[in-house]
Amino acid sequence: MADIIVLDDVIDAGVLIKRILERKGHAVSVFTDEEEAIAHVRGKGADLAILDMKLRRMTGVEVLEELKKLRPDIRVIMLTGYPTLETARESLRLGANEYCVKPIDKDELESKVAEVLGG
Repeated sequence: MADIIVLDDVIDAGVLIKRILERKGHAVSVFTDEEEAIAHVRGKGADLAILDMKLRRMTGVEVLEELKKLRPDIRVIMLTGYPTLETARESLRLGANEYCVKPIDKDELESKVAEVLGG
């Protein structure tokens, strides 16, 4: 199964995603701090990053850019409670594989993760 990081400024949102994906056998690390999430990917790597668009100091798009510099092959799903065409386009242009709107549905999350991971 996959090594996944979840970065969301709301810890409960990250923990919910972690619970859903761990039931599918994935190893999930949850972060609320952008620098810690980036450092984790720099050190240990990850197969998939699930990034919220609105974070504390950076945007999800900025974190996406950083992660792609470190690990060009990392797969990314962007999450947002405030969807706009502009952020969706920008995310996909920078290499995000998927874009989900919050509150995320459990089945949608599971299917998008499986799709992005190629299974």
